[in-house]
Amino acid sequence: MLDWAPISEAELRHMIGSAEGCMRPRRLRLWEAIRIAPEKWREDGYGTEGGGFWAVAVVGRQVLWYNDIEEGFNWSPYAVAGEIGVYFCDQDTLEMALRRLEARIAVARDPVPRRGAPLALEGRSTMPSPCALDPNDPNTIAGVA
Repeated sequence: MLDWAPISEAELRHMIGSAEGCMRPRRLRLWEAIRIAPEKWREDGYGTEGGGFWAVAVVGRQVLWYNDIEEGFNWSPYAVAGEIGVYFCDQDTLEMALRRLEARIAVARDPVPRRGAPLALEGRSTMPSPCALDPNDPNTIAGVA
């Protein structure tokens, strides 16, 4: 990760704007209802080097954030606004992340398996392993163990 640099807010806004231009009206209305102005949220396991990750939407106790290390959007639970509860590296586009939310609403759980931190690096994080999440816990978007 020697040449890695965190994404700028301008680059993130451009990426979001491009995605919005391709969204169908129904999905765009969903996005407009949940989005927030991009703001950095803390994540203690992997987000310290870049000053946190950009949060872009909130639904209940879930935050949608952009993982600029893995270059993808992720849903994670949070207990305190401004702090991402669990690190994920799903590499979803914004469109895919919104489809994931729509599917979760339709079936009351996330039907797509999640990718957590690499096993070799899990010792770096103080967060619980995503594999240890309770799939029946309504406070997590993990849904599938």
